[in-house]
Amino acid sequence: MRVRMYRDCDPKPQIKRLPIELAEQIRRIHADSGEIYGSPRVHAVLKREGVHVGRRRVERLMREDGLTGISPRRKTRGFTRRGPEATLAPDLVDRDFTAPAPNRLWVTDLTMIPTGEGPLWLSAIRDAFSRRVVAWETSARADEEKYYADQATPKRTNLTSGQLSLTC
Repeated sequence: MRVRMYRDCDPKPQIKRLPIELAEQIRRIHADSGEIYGSPRVHAVLKREGVHVGRRRVERLMREDGLTGISPRRKTRGFTRRGPEATLAPDLVDRDFTAPAPNRLWVTDLTMIPTGEGPLWLSAIRDAFSRRVVAWETSARADEEKYYADQATPKRTNLTSGQLSLTC
């Protein structure tokens, strides 16, 4: 009798959430994220909204509804593949990427950005002293001829094409 009375007088009664109501909230959060969030992020959003639910329960309800998040991890290896007959480019700066003054050393990189329409290649030239982007170019292809042709006509720079040709 005493234990029952204690449970009846509990100031914080345990209210179980209906799985249907919780599943609707999970579907809403998943849809609002653009179907990107997985169970850890959905659980964090529910927690921020004041819903007390276990992480495993969120995982189970998402699995039952067929909801999955997108993993940020790369599924393939990198793109740099050196041919067996290729020679290494000379290291003209001996791996020292510091410059004593502006426009003394420029560094460049070619980066692939995955998009829904296919890969987008970004080439950027930065000044090693100020770390400011001097020029940049985007392309749908990463071929060498286009890369060097685009460096002569950059998208954003106050330098002349003659100065840019010094970097190649």
